[in-house]
Amino acid sequence: MNGVLLVDKPADWTSHDVVAKLRGVFGEKRIGHAGTLDPMATGLLVVFLGRATKAVSFAEAREKRYIARLRLGVVTDTQDITGRVLAQREQHVTRSELEAALSAFRGEILQVPPMYSAIKVDGKRLYDVARCGGEVERAARPVTIHRLELIGSIDGDWLLDVTCSKGTYIRTLCHDLGEKLGCGGTLSALRRISVGDYAVREAHTVQALAQMPREEAQTLLMPLDSVFRSHPAVTLSAPQERLCRNGVAFSCDAPDGVYRVYGQNGDFLMLGEMRDGTANAIKRFY
Repeated sequence: MNGVLLVDKPADWTSHDVVAKLRGVFGEKRIGHAGTLDPMATGLLVVFLGRATKAVSFAEAREKRYIARLRLGVVTDTQDITGRVLAQREQHVTRSELEAALSAFRGEILQVPPMYSAIKVDGKRLYDVARCGGEVERAARPVTIHRLELIGSIDGDWLLDVTCSKGTYIRTLCHDLGEKLGCGGTLSALRRISVGDYAVREAHTVQALAQMPREEAQTLLMPLDSVFRSHPAVTLSAPQERLCRNGVAFSCDAPDGVYRVYGQNGDFLMLGEMRDGTANAIKRFY
């Protein structure tokens, strides 16, 4: 069984919980996902089954879009509302003041990863250190905020529309915004809207999947090559396909660029790069 499944993760489930449930639904041990969502978060989890797991790293690298709720005046140890409150302050931040503060967080910025994260320092997960009451120095890492807009408010929280690169912590963004405004801030809710070209409106709930017969659930799988649907396609001749399947470069008259490469019978063979009339594999999938 091979394919890509779009899941709308519910709150209070870990990404691992979703994968474990889907192993039972599909009877498939090889399952991975493109980007962990914290238990409090909801929204799009892109899941890969079988041979499609070879494409996980490509989807992980795609930009992601979130709707986040920012609560000003509160600081927690996890940088989200599930953590222990470290400080509460009065805040009277106006919409215009918040919008002005957002400009410093657009483009390439540096983020210090939160202690409650799975990053390893000296061989130890940061969250394991944090749960024991410890803290270690973390190096700031570059991330890119492609889009950051204030789109409204609800129940005293501000709503942010964020499109960002791999490795961006939205809760750290909220924490840092609060620091810049001088009142502190934390993430009170988060929903992932898209990963690359995949959108949550195409996703299926865990509950619905769990209630389906396996044969019906299998029909919801998208093909592996959907990960690369933004790239043009090229179909090889029989001699080219033989060379491709033998793992060697071959001549191809397609213009320079990155392509989805297919065999004579429509099999998706690889993501390939055409350069100066020669095709080379970026990643093989046969």
